[in-house]
Amino acid sequence: MSGSGAKLTALTKALAAQWQQTKESWRDAKCAEFERRYMVELQAEVDRAVHVMEQLDRVLGKIRSDCE
Repeated sequence: MSGSGAKLTALTKALAAQWQQTKESWRDAKCAEFERRYMVELQAEVDRAVHVMEQLDRVLGKIRSDCE
């Protein structure tokens, strides 16, 4: 589970870097709207998902240790 969270974080960072490059040539109201509607929301959702994945990883680890 933790590997998936790390991969999701890395992919999101790569997307954010690409977005920064895109913003260098796209600087209008639609760019700002896109960033607000999609990029900011995506980052927030990824952060929440990774947090939940970390919690699940801890729970699964406890379950494994309890079953041994």
